[in-house]
Parts: sequence; C-alpha cells; structure tokens
Amino acid sequence: MSLINTQVKPFKAQAYQAGKFFEVTEQSLMGKWSVVVFYPADFTFVCPTELEDLADAHAEFAKVGVDIYSVSTDTHFAHKAWSDTSPAIKKVQYAMIGDPTHKITRNFDVMHVEKGEETGLALRGTFVINPEGFIKVCEIHDLGIGRDAMELLRKVKAAQYVATHNGEVCPAKWKDGDATLKPSLDLVGKI
Repeated sequence: MSLINTQVKPFKAQAYQAGKFFEVTEQSLMGKWSVVVFYPADFTFVCPTELEDLADAHAEFAKVGVDIYSVSTDTHFAHKAWSDTSPAIKKVQYAMIGDPTHKITRNFDVMHVEKGEETGLALRGTFVINPEGFIKVCEIHDLGIGRDAMELLRKVKAAQYVATHNGEVCPAKWKDGDATLKPSLDLVGKI
C-alpha cells in the first residue's frame, strides 16, 4: 500500500540541530510543509554528499516555508559527533533525527531488508508532508543512489502549487512560474 495521502504515524525521537538536542514528534511536522529525508548511516559515503547538498539548499527551502528533517537509525549523539568531525555535516542547520529504535523508519516503510533480514539501516527515503501531516511525495532509493536537493525543491514547489490551485496540475519538468494544466475533456489526446 502506498503512503501517498496517508497521515504521518505517531513517533517521538531525539534530534540534534545547531548544537542542541531536542525532542521531535509527528506534531512537530504539523502546521508547515516538511521534508523528511531518510539515509542509511552517519560516517558513510553517499550520505554526507546528500546532507551537504540539502544544507547548501536549506535557505531555498526556508524561503518557501519548508522545514527539513534528516533521519537515520543512528542516535542523536552520533549526529552531533558526525557534525563535530565532518566539514560537510557541520554545514547542516536542519534537524537530524536519531531513530535507534527504528520506529520512524518502519512508520515510513523504509527499513532496508536484505535476504529477508532487516539490516538496521534505512533506505534513502524522501517524503514531502503538507501542513496537515499528509504525505504528498514519497520516493525511495536503494542505498547506493544519491538524491538531488534542487529536484526535491522543485517537487515541493509543485506540491505547494497543486495544494493552493484547485483543479490544476503540474506537468513534467514543471518549475515555479511555468504553465500548468487544468485537466478537462478538451485536453484528452491533445497533449
């Protein structure tokens, strides 16, 4: 079953952000657009490139009212240690959630399974969540496939546009300011 248009399930976890630890719950995602990005583990290879890419684009996400949360099955303590030792992760100004119990990873159905066994790591899952807590974008990659923050930002803007323009949809490669479509019988076979 797809997670699209389902509400984020309850969770409670510790996070690290800008030198501080704090609690995050599903309620933290309410009232504002959110992006939740799962990655396999701290102190790895592809993961810091993705988190740094998101850090470099963080201001652009903030301009459109989006909070970013990264999640791995590491602890919030490991996130702090990684930030203290990695120049790429030191740039991260968004919340880094620790999920050592794997509850959030399972809630979002991104637990990595190999040969029928859970590995204890999360797949590369990306979720865009609307202010009411419903998942509007869900993308899951295998461990070796990195993501692009600007493509994610484009998807966020499309989801925001569709949410505020009833009856309109965003075509392939749509960017903010481009023409949209209003599905109707007149368009069938003409696109």
